[in-house]
Amino acid sequence: MSKALIETNFILPGQNNFYRGKVRDVYTVNQDLLVMVVTDRISAFDVVLPEGIPYKGQVLNMIASDFLDATKDIVPNWKLDTPDPMVTVGKRATPYKVEMVIRGYLTGHAWREYKAGKRELCGLPLPEGMKEHQKFSSPLITPTTKEDVGHDEDISKEEILKTNLVSAKDYQKLEEYTHKLFERGTRMAAQKGLILVDTKYEFGKTADGEIVLIDEVHTPDSSRYFYLEGYEERFRNGEKQKQLSKEFVRAWLQEQGYQGEEGQEMPEMTPEFVESVSQRYIELYEKITGKAFVKADASMDLEERTRENILKSLETLTR
Repeated sequence: MSKALIETNFILPGQNNFYRGKVRDVYTVNQDLLVMVVTDRISAFDVVLPEGIPYKGQVLNMIASDFLDATKDIVPNWKLDTPDPMVTVGKRATPYKVEMVIRGYLTGHAWREYKAGKRELCGLPLPEGMKEHQKFSSPLITPTTKEDVGHDEDISKEEILKTNLVSAKDYQKLEEYTHKLFERGTRMAAQKGLILVDTKYEFGKTADGEIVLIDEVHTPDSSRYFYLEGYEERFRNGEKQKQLSKEFVRAWLQEQGYQGEEGQEMPEMTPEFVESVSQRYIELYEKITGKAFVKADASMDLEERTRENILKSLETLTR
Protein backbone atom coordinates (compact mmCIF):
# COMPACT_ATOMS: atom_id res chain seq x y z
CA MET A 1 0.00 0.00 0.00
CA SER A 2 1.44 3.35 -1.02
CA LYS A 3 1.82 6.09 1.55
CA ALA A 4 -0.58 8.99 1.68
CA LEU A 5 0.32 12.68 1.57
CA ILE A 6 -1.33 14.06 4.70
CA GLU A 7 0.03 17.59 4.68
CA THR A 8 2.68 19.82 3.14
CA ASN A 9 4.79 22.48 4.81
CA PHE A 10 6.53 24.32 1.98
CA ILE A 11 8.26 27.68 1.98
CA LEU A 12 7.96 28.66 -1.68
CA PRO A 13 9.75 31.52 -3.46
CA GLY A 14 7.57 34.64 -3.23
CA GLN A 15 5.14 32.96 -0.82
CA ASN A 16 2.80 35.48 0.83
CA ASN A 17 0.25 33.31 2.55
CA PHE A 18 -0.74 29.75 3.40
CA TYR A 19 -4.13 28.21 4.11
CA ARG A 20 -4.92 24.63 5.14
CA GLY A 21 -8.44 23.50 4.38
CA LYS A 22 -10.05 20.17 5.14
CA VAL A 23 -8.42 18.57 2.10
CA ARG A 24 -6.27 21.22 0.36
CA ASP A 25 -3.09 23.05 1.27
CA VAL A 26 -3.14 26.40 -0.54
CA TYR A 27 -0.14 28.69 -1.01
CA THR A 28 -0.29 32.27 -2.28
CA VAL A 29 2.73 33.32 -4.33
CA ASN A 30 3.56 36.88 -5.39
CA GLN A 31 -0.01 37.92 -4.50
CA ASP A 32 -1.34 36.77 -7.88
CA LEU A 33 -0.76 33.00 -7.97
CA LEU A 34 -2.27 30.15 -5.98
CA VAL A 35 -0.62 26.76 -5.55
CA MET A 36 -3.23 24.19 -4.52
CA VAL A 37 -1.99 20.84 -3.22
CA VAL A 38 -4.82 18.31 -3.07
CA THR A 39 -3.68 16.07 -0.24
CA ASP A 40 -4.90 12.59 0.61
CA ARG A 41 -6.82 13.85 3.64
CA ILE A 42 -10.48 12.89 3.68
CA SER A 43 -13.34 14.57 5.51
CA ALA A 44 -16.89 13.65 6.39
CA PHE A 45 -19.46 15.46 8.52
CA ASP A 46 -17.08 18.48 8.35
CA VAL A 47 -14.43 16.48 10.25
CA VAL A 48 -11.03 15.45 8.85
CA LEU A 49 -10.59 11.71 9.35
CA PRO A 50 -7.40 10.46 11.07
CA GLU A 51 -6.01 8.45 8.13
CA GLY A 52 -5.16 9.62 4.63
CA ILE A 53 -6.36 7.75 1.54
CA PRO A 54 -3.56 6.95 -0.95
CA TYR A 55 -4.19 8.35 -4.46
CA LYS A 56 -7.31 10.25 -3.36
CA GLY A 57 -5.59 13.60 -3.91
CA GLN A 58 -4.46 12.56 -7.37
CA VAL A 59 -7.96 11.39 -8.26
CA LEU A 60 -9.62 14.65 -7.20
CA ASN A 61 -6.98 16.91 -8.74
CA MET A 62 -6.93 15.13 -12.10
CA ILE A 63 -10.75 14.99 -12.38
CA ALA A 64 -10.98 18.70 -11.56
CA SER A 65 -8.20 19.51 -14.03
CA ASP A 66 -9.96 17.62 -16.82
CA PHE A 67 -13.30 19.33 -16.16
CA LEU A 68 -11.73 22.77 -15.92
CA ASP A 69 -10.28 22.18 -19.39
CA ALA A 70 -13.61 20.83 -20.67
CA THR A 71 -15.62 23.86 -19.49
CA LYS A 72 -13.31 26.81 -20.12
CA ASP A 73 -15.38 27.75 -23.17
CA ILE A 74 -18.33 28.38 -20.80
CA VAL A 75 -16.53 30.34 -18.09
CA PRO A 76 -12.87 31.30 -17.60
CA ASN A 77 -11.21 29.41 -14.76
CA TRP A 78 -8.28 29.87 -12.45
CA LYS A 79 -6.08 27.01 -13.72
CA LEU A 80 -2.71 27.79 -15.33
CA ASP A 81 -0.77 24.56 -14.81
CA THR A 82 -0.99 21.05 -13.36
CA PRO A 83 2.68 20.39 -12.62
CA ASP A 84 2.05 17.34 -10.44
CA PRO A 85 -0.84 14.86 -10.26
CA MET A 86 -1.73 16.34 -6.85
CA VAL A 87 -1.12 20.02 -7.66
CA THR A 88 -2.80 22.80 -9.62
CA VAL A 89 -1.28 26.26 -9.99
CA GLY A 90 -3.51 29.09 -11.05
CA LYS A 91 -4.63 32.70 -10.89
CA ARG A 92 -5.49 34.04 -7.47
CA ALA A 93 -9.05 35.27 -7.20
CA THR A 94 -11.13 36.61 -4.32
CA PRO A 95 -13.79 33.94 -3.67
CA TYR A 96 -17.44 34.90 -3.51
CA LYS A 97 -18.86 34.18 -0.06
CA VAL A 98 -21.46 31.83 -1.51
CA GLU A 99 -21.27 28.37 -3.06
CA MET A 100 -23.54 27.76 -6.04
CA VAL A 101 -25.20 24.41 -5.35
CA ILE A 102 -27.37 23.08 -8.16
CA ARG A 103 -29.68 20.09 -7.87
CA GLY A 104 -31.29 18.03 -10.59
CA TYR A 105 -32.94 15.56 -8.21
CA LEU A 106 -34.61 15.50 -4.79
CA THR A 107 -31.77 13.76 -3.00
CA GLY A 108 -29.50 14.13 0.01
CA HIS A 109 -29.93 17.35 1.99
CA ALA A 110 -32.86 18.46 -0.18
CA TRP A 111 -34.70 15.19 0.48
CA ARG A 112 -34.02 15.34 4.22
CA GLU A 113 -35.54 18.83 4.33
CA TYR A 114 -38.51 17.70 2.22
CA LYS A 115 -39.07 14.60 4.35
CA ALA A 116 -39.12 16.83 7.43
CA GLY A 117 -42.10 18.66 5.92
CA LYS A 118 -40.42 21.68 4.36
CA ARG A 119 -41.75 22.73 0.98
CA GLU A 120 -39.29 25.51 0.34
CA LEU A 121 -35.51 25.30 -0.13
CA CYS A 122 -33.38 28.44 -0.36
CA GLY A 123 -36.51 30.44 -1.14
CA LEU A 124 -37.62 28.08 -3.92
CA PRO A 125 -40.97 26.25 -3.64
CA LEU A 126 -40.98 22.45 -3.78
CA PRO A 127 -44.10 20.71 -5.15
CA GLU A 128 -46.16 18.31 -3.06
CA GLY A 129 -46.06 14.57 -3.66
CA MET A 130 -42.42 14.17 -4.64
CA LYS A 131 -40.42 11.04 -3.84
CA GLU A 132 -36.78 10.56 -2.91
CA HIS A 133 -34.44 10.69 -5.94
CA GLN A 134 -37.17 12.15 -8.17
CA LYS A 135 -35.97 14.42 -10.96
CA PHE A 136 -36.97 18.07 -10.75
CA SER A 137 -38.77 19.54 -13.76
CA SER A 138 -35.72 21.79 -14.10
CA PRO A 139 -32.53 22.04 -11.99
CA LEU A 140 -32.73 24.19 -8.85
CA ILE A 141 -29.96 26.50 -7.69
CA THR A 142 -29.86 26.27 -3.88
CA PRO A 143 -26.89 28.37 -2.71
CA THR A 144 -25.10 28.06 0.60
CA THR A 145 -22.97 30.49 2.53
CA LYS A 146 -19.24 29.83 2.40
CA GLU A 147 -18.07 29.84 5.98
CA ASP A 148 -14.42 29.96 7.08
CA VAL A 149 -15.32 28.00 10.21
CA GLY A 150 -18.28 25.70 10.87
CA HIS A 151 -21.11 24.56 8.64
CA ASP A 152 -22.20 26.28 5.44
CA GLU A 153 -25.84 27.33 5.64
CA ASP A 154 -28.62 27.40 3.04
CA ILE A 155 -29.37 30.89 1.78
CA SER A 156 -31.83 32.31 -0.74
CA LYS A 157 -31.03 34.51 -3.72
CA GLU A 158 -33.02 37.29 -2.07
CA GLU A 159 -30.93 37.09 1.11
CA ILE A 160 -27.69 37.09 -0.90
CA LEU A 161 -28.70 40.27 -2.72
CA LYS A 162 -30.20 41.94 0.35
CA THR A 163 -27.01 41.43 2.38
CA ASN A 164 -24.84 42.30 -0.63
CA LEU A 165 -22.85 39.06 -0.40
CA VAL A 166 -22.85 39.25 -4.20
CA SER A 167 -23.96 42.17 -6.37
CA ALA A 168 -27.10 41.69 -8.48
CA LYS A 169 -25.05 41.97 -11.70
CA ASP A 170 -22.49 39.39 -10.60
CA TYR A 171 -25.12 37.01 -9.19
CA GLN A 172 -26.90 36.98 -12.53
CA LYS A 173 -23.64 35.82 -14.15
CA LEU A 174 -23.07 33.19 -11.44
CA GLU A 175 -26.53 31.75 -12.06
CA GLU A 176 -25.95 31.72 -15.81
CA TYR A 177 -22.58 30.01 -15.47
CA THR A 178 -23.99 27.50 -12.95
CA HIS A 179 -26.79 26.38 -15.27
CA LYS A 180 -24.46 26.07 -18.26
CA LEU A 181 -21.82 24.15 -16.30
CA PHE A 182 -24.43 21.76 -14.92
CA GLU A 183 -25.85 21.22 -18.39
CA ARG A 184 -22.36 20.40 -19.72
CA GLY A 185 -21.60 18.15 -16.75
CA THR A 186 -24.92 16.35 -17.17
CA ARG A 187 -24.21 15.67 -20.82
CA MET A 188 -20.66 14.45 -20.14
CA ALA A 189 -21.90 12.19 -17.32
CA ALA A 190 -24.57 10.64 -19.55
CA GLN A 191 -21.87 9.72 -22.07
CA LYS A 192 -20.25 7.66 -19.28
CA GLY A 193 -23.52 6.03 -18.21
CA LEU A 194 -23.95 8.35 -15.23
CA ILE A 195 -26.42 10.92 -13.94
CA LEU A 196 -24.99 14.13 -12.46
CA VAL A 197 -27.45 14.46 -9.59
CA ASP A 198 -26.19 17.58 -7.84
CA THR A 199 -22.96 19.53 -7.50
CA LYS A 200 -21.52 22.81 -6.30
CA TYR A 201 -19.48 25.46 -8.06
CA GLU A 202 -17.27 28.08 -6.50
CA PHE A 203 -16.41 31.33 -8.24
CA GLY A 204 -14.02 34.18 -7.58
CA LYS A 205 -13.10 37.53 -9.05
CA THR A 206 -9.55 38.29 -10.21
CA ALA A 207 -7.75 41.58 -9.56
CA ASP A 208 -8.78 42.81 -13.01
CA GLY A 209 -12.47 42.12 -12.30
CA GLU A 210 -12.91 38.86 -14.22
CA ILE A 211 -15.28 36.22 -12.78
CA VAL A 212 -13.55 32.82 -12.83
CA LEU A 213 -14.45 29.28 -11.82
CA ILE A 214 -12.22 28.15 -8.94
CA ASP A 215 -11.50 25.09 -6.80
CA GLU A 216 -12.71 21.63 -7.87
CA VAL A 217 -15.30 20.79 -10.52
CA HIS A 218 -17.49 17.69 -10.91
CA THR A 219 -15.37 15.57 -8.56
CA PRO A 220 -16.92 12.87 -6.34
CA ASP A 221 -16.20 15.12 -3.34
CA SER A 222 -18.22 18.03 -4.72
CA SER A 223 -20.80 16.12 -6.75
CA ARG A 224 -23.19 13.22 -6.53
CA TYR A 225 -23.56 10.79 -9.43
CA PHE A 226 -26.09 8.01 -9.97
CA TYR A 227 -25.65 5.14 -12.40
CA LEU A 228 -27.95 5.78 -15.36
CA GLU A 229 -28.65 2.10 -15.94
CA GLY A 230 -31.33 0.91 -13.54
CA TYR A 231 -32.17 4.40 -12.21
CA GLU A 232 -35.80 4.33 -13.38
CA GLU A 233 -36.45 0.82 -12.07
CA ARG A 234 -34.89 1.56 -8.69
CA PHE A 235 -36.86 4.80 -8.47
CA ARG A 236 -40.16 3.07 -9.27
CA ASN A 237 -39.46 0.41 -6.65
CA GLY A 238 -38.42 2.93 -4.01
CA GLU A 239 -34.95 1.39 -3.81
CA LYS A 240 -31.63 3.08 -3.01
CA GLN A 241 -29.85 4.41 -6.06
CA LYS A 242 -26.43 3.08 -7.02
CA GLN A 243 -24.27 6.14 -6.71
CA LEU A 244 -20.77 7.47 -7.19
CA SER A 245 -19.79 9.90 -4.45
CA LYS A 246 -18.00 9.80 -1.12
CA GLU A 247 -21.36 8.96 0.45
CA PHE A 248 -20.01 5.44 1.06
CA VAL A 249 -17.53 6.90 3.58
CA ARG A 250 -20.32 8.72 5.43
CA ALA A 251 -22.40 5.52 5.37
CA TRP A 252 -19.51 3.50 6.88
CA LEU A 253 -19.06 6.06 9.66
CA GLN A 254 -22.79 5.99 10.42
CA GLU A 255 -22.69 2.20 10.57
CA GLN A 256 -19.98 2.57 13.23
CA GLY A 257 -22.26 4.94 15.16
CA TYR A 258 -20.40 8.13 14.20
CA GLN A 259 -22.11 11.21 12.76
CA GLY A 260 -19.62 13.96 13.62
CA GLU A 261 -21.46 15.03 16.76
CA GLU A 262 -19.60 16.53 19.68
CA GLY A 263 -18.25 13.93 22.06
CA GLN A 264 -18.42 11.05 19.58
CA GLU A 265 -15.24 9.02 19.12
CA MET A 266 -13.96 8.49 15.60
CA PRO A 267 -13.98 4.75 14.70
CA GLU A 268 -10.68 3.09 13.84
CA MET A 269 -9.79 3.16 10.15
CA THR A 270 -8.15 -0.21 9.58
CA PRO A 271 -5.58 -0.68 6.77
CA GLU A 272 -8.16 -2.84 4.96
CA PHE A 273 -10.76 -0.06 5.11
CA VAL A 274 -8.25 2.56 3.94
CA GLU A 275 -7.26 0.31 1.02
CA SER A 276 -10.91 -0.21 0.09
CA VAL A 277 -11.56 3.55 0.07
CA SER A 278 -8.47 4.12 -2.08
CA GLN A 279 -9.67 1.53 -4.60
CA ARG A 280 -13.13 3.08 -4.58
CA TYR A 281 -11.71 6.50 -5.46
CA ILE A 282 -9.72 4.99 -8.31
CA GLU A 283 -12.91 3.35 -9.60
CA LEU A 284 -14.65 6.72 -9.35
CA TYR A 285 -11.94 8.32 -11.45
CA GLU A 286 -12.14 5.67 -14.16
CA LYS A 287 -15.93 5.77 -14.33
CA ILE A 288 -16.23 9.57 -14.34
CA THR A 289 -13.41 10.23 -16.84
CA GLY A 290 -13.62 7.07 -18.92
CA LYS A 291 -9.82 6.76 -18.65
CA ALA A 292 -7.60 4.20 -16.96
CA PHE A 293 -6.07 5.49 -13.73
CA VAL A 294 -2.27 5.68 -13.83
CA LYS A 295 -0.76 5.82 -10.37
CA ALA A 296 1.72 8.65 -9.96
CA ASP A 297 5.34 7.91 -9.18
CA ALA A 298 5.56 6.95 -5.52
CA SER A 299 9.20 5.91 -5.57
CA MET A 300 10.25 9.18 -3.94
CA ASP A 301 8.83 11.02 -0.95
CA LEU A 302 5.47 12.46 -1.97
CA GLU A 303 6.04 15.83 -0.33
CA GLU A 304 9.43 16.16 -1.99
CA ARG A 305 8.04 15.15 -5.39
CA THR A 306 5.23 17.70 -5.24
CA ARG A 307 7.63 20.39 -4.01
CA GLU A 308 10.08 19.83 -6.89
CA ASN A 309 7.28 19.93 -9.47
CA ILE A 310 5.82 23.10 -7.96
CA LEU A 311 9.19 24.86 -8.07
CA LYS A 312 9.63 23.98 -11.75
CA SER A 313 6.17 25.35 -12.52
CA LEU A 314 6.70 28.57 -10.59
CA GLU A 315 10.03 29.16 -12.30
CA THR A 316 8.22 29.08 -15.64
CA LEU A 317 5.12 31.05 -14.59
CA THR A 318 7.03 33.85 -12.82
CA ARG A 319 9.60 34.52 -15.53
